[in-house]
Formats: sequence, C-alpha cells, structure tokens
Amino acid sequence: MVSWKKTGVALGGALLMLSGCAGFTTGDETEEETALEEEGVEIVDFWTFWGSETRRPIIDKIVADFNESQDEIEVVHSYYPWGDIWTKELAAIGAGDPPDVVINDINATALRGMEGQAESLTAIMGNNDISERFYPELWEATLYEGESYGLPFNTDTRMLFYNKDAFEEVGLDPEAPPATWAELEEFALMLDEKAGEEYERIGFYPLWGVGYDVWLTNLNGENYIDQEGNVSLATEENAEVLNWLKSWRDRLGADTVDSFKAKFESNQGHPFLSGELGMMIANMNFYTQIRDYAPDLNFGVAPIPEYEPGNGFTSWGGGFVAEIPKGSDSPEAALEFMKYLTDVEAQTYWAVQNFDIVANREAAELAAQSEEFSEDGRMVYEAGTENMEHTILTPVPTVAPDFYTLVNPEVDEFLLGEQTAEEALQNAQEAVEALVEQNQ
Repeated sequence: MVSWKKTGVALGGALLMLSGCAGFTTGDETEEETALEEEGVEIVDFWTFWGSETRRPIIDKIVADFNESQDEIEVVHSYYPWGDIWTKELAAIGAGDPPDVVINDINATALRGMEGQAESLTAIMGNNDISERFYPELWEATLYEGESYGLPFNTDTRMLFYNKDAFEEVGLDPEAPPATWAELEEFALMLDEKAGEEYERIGFYPLWGVGYDVWLTNLNGENYIDQEGNVSLATEENAEVLNWLKSWRDRLGADTVDSFKAKFESNQGHPFLSGELGMMIANMNFYTQIRDYAPDLNFGVAPIPEYEPGNGFTSWGGGFVAEIPKGSDSPEAALEFMKYLTDVEAQTYWAVQNFDIVANREAAELAAQSEEFSEDGRMVYEAGTENMEHTILTPVPTVAPDFYTLVNPEVDEFLLGEQTAEEALQNAQEAVEALVEQNQ
C-alpha cells in the first residue's frame, strides 16, 4: 500500500482544494485535476450512492485520509442516487469512460465479472492475495471462475429482536428467546394481545423484515438454487415452509397484517418500537432506530430460531463491494485505494460511525468493543459479528440471473390462495430449470 505523505506546498494547496470537493458529483475534468495529472498524480474517480447527511461525511473523510496518506494518487468522490449510479456506470462503460472505482451489490459481483462489466482484481493483484482479511462468505461471493471481481466492503445479518418487558409480562424468561420455529410460534401466541376482536399486540409475523426465501434458506442452510444452476424448489419440506408462513396470515387475518404493516413506515409508530410487536426479524443495524426513537425499550437480540433442534442456525446477509469497472484508466491506482478502503483503519471507522458490519473481520471485531457505542450498542454489534458464523449469502447464479422474477409471482399466488404450495413450487421449479437450460 502506498504510504508517503504529501510534502509539496503548491501541490498540497491544489490537493486540499480538490479534496474539499470530495462527495460532489463531477463532470468534466477540473483545473485542479489537470494540474495534478501534470504533476504525475493519478486521478481515481470513485462513485458511491452514499449521499445522506450521515454517510457522506464519513466516506469523504476516508477519501481525504487516503489522499493525505500518499502523494501518487488523488481520489475524487462523486455521489449518484441509489439506482441511478449503476445505470450511469453501465452507460459510462459502454462509452469507454467509466469511473475507476464504484460501490456495487455483492450478490451480483460474479455476474458482472461474467458479463465483462468489471475488471478482474486477481489479474491486477497477482500474488498479493488479501482474501484473508474478509469473511469467507463475502470473498467467495466476489469470485467468477476462480477470480475476484470486487473487494467486499460491508455486509449485514438478520437477527431476532424481542421485547424483554413483554416476555416478562406473559411469563417468559427475558433471557431465553425462542431457539426453534416451534418455540417461536409458541412464544408468539403467548405474546398476542387482543381487545375484543382487535389485536393490540402481535407476538410475531414471519414475513416482516425478511421474505419467504430467507425461511427456505433457514430450513436447509443453503439457497434453493446453487451456482451451477441446480434447483431444489419443489420439495415436500419447502411446501411445508410455505404453508407454515401462510398459516400466520390466516390466523391473524389479512386486515390485521396489512394494518400493522402500514405502521412500519413511521419511526415513531413502528410496531416494535411502540411495543405493539413482541418479536421481529431485522437487519442488525435496526438497533439504530431503537437507539434514536425508542431509547428506553428493554430489548434483546438472538439468532433467527433454527428449524428444529440440531438443524443449525441460519441467517441471510447481503452487502456491497468496491470494484473496478471494465475499461478503467487507472486500475492499479484504483486497487491501491480499494485496499485502503477495505483495510482495518478505514473499515473500523466506517463500522463505528455507521453501525455497519464491515467486511474486514479484524475491523468488525474491533468495532464490537468500541467505547463510542453504548452498552446496548456493543451488545447488538457483538451479537451481529457472532451471527456472521451463521450468515450465508445467496449470490445470483450466472446461469440464472433473473430466477427470482420467475419464483416470486408463483409464491405470491400461493400466499393469495390462488394455488397450492406444491403447485407454486413445481411451477417455479420448471420455470427456473428452463431458464438455466437456456443460459447454459
């Protein structure tokens, strides 16, 4: 990693002016950039979607710190809104003028490698393997035919949040959350509270916070379609899972489920924060909403219950990578910045400031002990890092990139009562298998 400090007075002034612009969308090359290039400094255009009041200053500081750490590379950070950034990136690749580094979805990294939209980092790194710094699941998600096309940046993990006071109120041990699906259902029924025909509190609903696919993953500890295109949807066990999920809606009633769901849009009216929901599954950083909007809530966190004793805990995660778009003018310089971005110092800073689980394992472990977190914050963050052991990713199979568009409508029809679970799964199985055959 480059580590020289900037020393030139004139050059330092130009760099200070340029780094002060970090975070603003750039168009044509600026005079400062031109001056830097004439001094032999490589410009690295870095695109992110982090434009919020919280995240923008954090990524800008990391960029500024990198720029001040050496005098050969100057990173210019540009912000584009979520969604727009990747449309613009593909257009820039097509025009032969892409950015040098872009933040992108981890689960489609291999697909972009296959489609020639990203540079092979393995080819650029050579023997300088840094895979050990990352959680293995994250690194593996970046690989296509054995080569990496992105460096993992951050990730997440789903956990069970539960209301300890509600547990005590109904005679449950607040230090003993449900460990199996059967206990989850038992506890939920105890936590349900009605006034007449109206629910004042719902114990749990399995499709708030996660989708049906996470429950199918929880059942087997793996996705129902693997990277080779083997599909395992139409199984008796999967049908049982779908019927189990539907039974919750049938018991509570569609009107109750829909009315409670509408409250999730409001932080103040969120049913878990208000005490109207006893348990819910959420991303680990849901804690920040508790911290900001329900600071007195007495809560706990635990792994998502396992299917049955001995089945194993399984959670689902996603995340983002830093990658070099195909056709970058400065791939080696881009990689130097990406290595800095994913090393311990930058990753620990990002983790603590954003309450994110970062991809660098050492940084995540350091963040879990941060004195900047409250006692509850450290408890949740440490539980989240421990949950990474049970967390899997579901990378998009390169032989079936749009498989979910075939599966989701079938499951939706089942949940609406328009077909059986077996019919939905068989239809989805056949459709995805046809897609795989078409692409192989």
